[in-house]
Parts: sequence; structure tokens; C-alpha cells
Amino acid sequence: MKHETPTPLGKTTAKGFSPGFAALGLEAALLSTLDTLGYEEPTPIQREAIPPLLAGRDLLGQAATGTGKTAAFTLPMLQRIAHSARRCPSALILVPTRELAMQVGEAVTRYGKELKITVLPVYGGQAIGPQLHALKRGVDVIVATPGRALDHIRRKTLQLKTIQMVVLDEADEMLDMGFADDLDAILEQVPKERQTALFSATMPVRIASIAKRHLREPVEIKIAKEALKAGAVPRVHQTAYVVTRPHKVAALARILDMEAPKSALIFCRTRIEVDELTAMLTGCGHRAEAIHGGMNQSQRDRVMSAFRSGKTELLVATDVAARGLDIPSVSHVVNYDLPTSSEVYVHRIGRTGRAGREGSAITVLDPREQRLLWNIEQLTKAKIIVTQVPTVAELRTKRLARTKSAIEEVLVAGDLDQFRTVAVSLAAQGAPLEVAAAALKLLFRIQGGERKEYDIPASASRLPERPAMARRPMGDPRMDLRGRPSTVMPREGQGRQGRSFSPPVRGARTAGTAKLYIGAGRGAGIRAGDLVGAIANEAGLNSNVIGTVEVMDHFSLVEVPEVLVREIIESLSRTRIKGQKVAVRLFTAQPRGGRP
Repeated sequence: MKHETPTPLGKTTAKGFSPGFAALGLEAALLSTLDTLGYEEPTPIQREAIPPLLAGRDLLGQAATGTGKTAAFTLPMLQRIAHSARRCPSALILVPTRELAMQVGEAVTRYGKELKITVLPVYGGQAIGPQLHALKRGVDVIVATPGRALDHIRRKTLQLKTIQMVVLDEADEMLDMGFADDLDAILEQVPKERQTALFSATMPVRIASIAKRHLREPVEIKIAKEALKAGAVPRVHQTAYVVTRPHKVAALARILDMEAPKSALIFCRTRIEVDELTAMLTGCGHRAEAIHGGMNQSQRDRVMSAFRSGKTELLVATDVAARGLDIPSVSHVVNYDLPTSSEVYVHRIGRTGRAGREGSAITVLDPREQRLLWNIEQLTKAKIIVTQVPTVAELRTKRLARTKSAIEEVLVAGDLDQFRTVAVSLAAQGAPLEVAAAALKLLFRIQGGERKEYDIPASASRLPERPAMARRPMGDPRMDLRGRPSTVMPREGQGRQGRSFSPPVRGARTAGTAKLYIGAGRGAGIRAGDLVGAIANEAGLNSNVIGTVEVMDHFSLVEVPEVLVREIIESLSRTRIKGQKVAVRLFTAQPRGGRP
């Protein structure tokens, strides 16, 4: 349904503010905040969504992550509730993961600062006591994951009778994680006359069904995905190093020693990997900091302040933690783990090479991941140079060159009077050349040049000319996990990825994946969506990497990528699923009749 541009509720102009945002009808307090934050022009989704939302219309918006959706619904929501009765929830924002709940909560706080809007993120995995206290005290906006929101509703600690606006953000992801029934249950509890906005990257049938049940004559907006053109990232020099997994950390440290980045953003798949890699890089002498969804706001602020000021040279993060952060342009982007999605790869390396500056994108990958790299190269039409990890001799040569360069810079700068007397004294005791060599050796040692190093074994690094089989990224709706056209139905709760699964076969698994045994099943009230949600939230993963889920009476089996098994087991072992501790281990098929 195409919409007519409604009459804005706020002022249409505001001197001193961006004419782009002022023309959308936002009031002065919000325009002042946007000006302070440095926003200049609205994105397409903001330009299309803000006016109808200000006019009170329901909205169905399709736009990819990173297009400015959060501001598109937050700004009009804040303007509409700013003059409502306070200390009771006026807006409810539902999101799929705890990380997104925290990020959206931060955004609402940032945009609503001038209006003094209070916000409470509500999600699982955190103590419920502080949430209960904050709800009792009163807040204006609730940002929640569906499961925890429903938990509070059933406890009667979250009252929805005053809700004026509901936003479903990343709706397809919520369906994919099995939250369809929870969403219906929550939306049945809010007042019928509320305003509803639903945002989704894709519009499968189930999204359309929810929209039909819960939205009233919505304005429909679709922001087309920008096509990647040949040479889409021309200012970014892309290099890949093929290394077996046991040598990945050493290889990354070697590469960073060679590159000496001034500011690098390093991406990992999971929070555990982020923490471990940060510790190892720090142990190698690098100034590294971690950032992920398990950190509180003060910790995140401290890390970002250190990175922006240059006190930290390496920021190690998950995709979810990096999303929405105000990270300045960096000199290097490093894929310590290669993403399964080509679009995510392009989004990552877009952090460097901005504003006409050159940037470097570095990928460290396992030999088994080379086909993914081939797919990325085909999509971007940009050459990725595959090369070997530098040798010890090359590293030593580089370090000596840096030492020489540092001396040359000091010579050019001058101001050596206080050191010249010492140099004359030393030269009187021996040959000047020997004195200079000794000084160079000392500087070389201080810079870590004499650390013991070993050569990293070479791996096969030729990219195939053409894939031997049309393998799809996990999540492609057209093929099953074995690369064959799909003929089976998706599991309950699927959305964006539309991933299809083969019929369950106990003990069978797809190449490159492993099965996890989880010691709880239907008898404990476990659903497939509970397991997908727990793995995605606790291990910090995108749910599209999770394969077949089999829920039995007393246990469950979940297919996951083999390279992530350790991280997932460690993550699930520290948490509860449906309120209970469960055994989690690698599943090994037993003969028929044996116990798993």
C-alpha cells in the first residue's frame, strides 16, 4: 500500500539544524540531539518512515541491517511519547537478541537525552531483580527480547495497558529463532488502539501473516538492497592468509607485527573467542581490547574511549557488538573468522578505506574455508590476494627497517644537544660505528625485535577456479545442507534464512558440522526455538549457522559448524535453558539401542 505524505506533527523547519531532518517534522529537541551527534542527512529508510510514524500510522518496513532503521522508528516514537504520562511504559520495542536489546536501548537513551526519556533493556541471562526494581520505579520505553518480555507479563511485573507504540525490530530473525508464538502472545496483551511498526530484512509469508493480524492498514516501505558493483571496495587492499587452525593466533600476531596497524578492528565469531584472542594478543605485546555483548555500558565506554584516543591499537569484537557502534574509520579490518555471508564480509571491510583514504582488509582462514573466500571474490568482483604468512626472516627484516626509520625521523627532528655529549663520550671509548650499532641494537630489543619466533607451516592456498559443487552459505533457502535442491519443510520458527533441513537421522551429520547432545528434551518443555535462541544468544552467533534440531523426550541433538563446537559447549555449560542446567557435549552415534 503506497502512502501519502502525512502532515507532520512537529515543526517542519528549524534554524541551525539539518534541513533534511527538520523537513521530516521532528521537533527542536530531537533536531538538537541529532545535530550534537553529528547526523547530517536522513537515510532512505528514515526519510520514508519518519513522517508516517509521526502521523500515527502503522508501518511495515523492509530494510537491511545497517540502513538506519533504529533511528527511523526511535525518533518518531520519542516525539509521540514525550508528552505522555510518565513513569509508565509508553513504548515497547521487541528485538531478537540481548546484544541488540542493549544496542537499541543505548540508541533510545542517546536520542532521547534532551527529552529525558527513561529506557530499560529487558533480556534473559541477566539477574531479574534489577529489572523488577526498575519496572516498579517506572520507565518510558521497554526494549526486550520476546522470551523475557513474556516472562514479565506472566509475572504481572510488566503492565502493557499504557503502551502507545510497539516496534518489532528484525522480525524475520525473531521468527527464525522460534519466537512466533511469543510475539502473538505479547501483541494480544497490548491495547488494540496502539501504533505498530514492523521492520524486517525480508518479507516471507509468516511476516506477512503477522502483519495482517496485528497491523492496521500499514504504510508499506521497501528500501531496495544496494547492489554490489564490480570493485565495490576499490580503496581497500584485500589480503588473505591460509593457515591451519592451531597456528591462527601465531599467524595473526605475525601479520600484525608486519602491518603495524595504527587502528585495527578484528572480528571473531563468538564472545569466548574475542576474550581469548584479546588475551593472547596482549600477551604478544599488542595493545588490544575486547568488546562484546557480555560487557556493561561503562566497560564498553572505556574500551571505545581508549580506541578512539589511540591508547588501544586493536579492537577485537563480534559482529553483533560492532553493529551500531560509532567506530571511526580504521586503518585495518581483520577477519580472524571468515563470515559465512558475503554481505557481512563487505559490511565489515567497509569500516576501512573511508573518505578517500586507503584501507587494508586482512583475512586469516582455515584451508577448508577457501570456497567461502572464492564466493566473496565473485560477489565483490574485487581481487583478494592469497599469500603465505611472513617468515621469521621477513619479520626480522621488517623490524630492522622500522628501527632504521625511527632513527631517521629523530635525526630529521633534531634537538639532540643533550644526547650529543653522551655520544661524544662513547665515541671516545670506541669506534663511532660500533657505538651507533649498539644504540640500534638496544632500540631493536626495546621494540621486541629479539623475541623468539618460529616459522609457521605453509598451507595450500590456491583458490579454486570454479566450485566443484554449487555449495550455498548456510541459510540459502534453495538448497539443503548437502547442496541439493530443498524438498523438505523448514522447522517451526524459521524466517529470513528459510533454511531447509533433511529429515532427522540419528547419528548422521553433514560434512563440516558436528552434533551436540543436550541433556533435556520435550519432557522438560524444551522446544527447537529454545535451543536455537540459547545457542545464538549465549555463544553470540547468528542463528543461520545452526542446522538440524532434533528434540527427543529426554534429550536433544543440534547440528552446528564443527569449528564452533568448543565455543558453543563452553557457552551453554555456563547458562540455563528454560531455567535448568543441562549437560552439553559432543554427540557420538551409538549402535541402535545404545544410549547417546
